[in-house]
Order: sequence, then structure tokens, then C-alpha cells
Amino acid sequence: MKDGVYKLIELTGTSTTSIEDAVAKAVKRAHKTVKQLCWFQVIETRGSINKGKVDHWQVTLKVGFAVED
Repeated sequence: MKDGVYKLIELTGTSTTSIEDAVAKAVKRAHKTVKQLCWFQVIETRGSINKGKVDHWQVTLKVGFAVED
């Protein structure tokens, strides 16, 4: 097995449903244009409040992928 080289990009997913949905939306969208996605790391979670309830989630991720030869 040879040693790999990886690149990290930063994405922000949003959702009115949940943190998990915001993450899934970001990964799903990245998968359309970035090959070899390997992992993600949540680096920041934010949200907005409306009438005393969570209204919207924003989750910023670092996503890693293998650089092709």
C-alpha cells in the first residue's frame, strides 16, 4: 500500500431540520463534484432563533479527500 496525499476543503451546510441534515447536505453536494471523499470534521455549529425556537442550523465542516495520481 502506498502512502496517500490528501486535501482538505471547508464547507458550510444549512438546514431547518437538524445539525445532521446540514452535514448530510454539505457532504452530498460535495460528492457531486469532488472525487475520493474520505472523512469530515465538524469545526463550527451555528444557528438562528425565531420566536424562542431554533429556526435554522449552519454547520461548517472540513472535508478530506484523496488526491489522485
